[in-house]
Amino acid sequence: MKIPRQLKHKPVIVVEDYDKIDGKLAYGSDAKGISLGLAQWNERGKVDISAKIWRYTGEKWSRQSEEMPFHRVLDLSILIARSKQYFMEAYRHEKLYDPENPLIDTIGLQGDAIRPAVDIENPFIDEDIKLFAQALSQDDELISERLKTLSSILKEMGY
Repeated sequence: MKIPRQLKHKPVIVVEDYDKIDGKLAYGSDAKGISLGLAQWNERGKVDISAKIWRYTGEKWSRQSEEMPFHRVLDLSILIARSKQYFMEAYRHEKLYDPENPLIDTIGLQGDAIRPAVDIENPFIDEDIKLFAQALSQDDELISERLKTLSSILKEMGY
């Protein structure tokens, strides 16, 4: 399916038919494409670039389509990778986390840091973290394939 070109986000690089490779939702996803392009929130004289996930309801392009600045996409990638790494060792904690020290890491970035932590304010955290760990384990092949691909590309780029 072709993503729209007449909307405010202006695609420059596109992956159409993303629904065929959208993880566990492959061949049944409403995410029909992903693109990199000019952000919809651009103001005169200022150009931002963004990534967008294009969702289609079967009748129209969804308002749930998401557009994110590149740094947020990368921040999410960092969070996913660090969380996956955390859960490789989480079995060492009786509850899969330390209630006295829920901070997972401090990852320095310009000006401050990303501080992933277990959400101990979630009243159902003991059950939810087990469900999360189980889903992460079940999706390991999908996630690991993408992380290995990302790692390979980053190494080729000298990172």
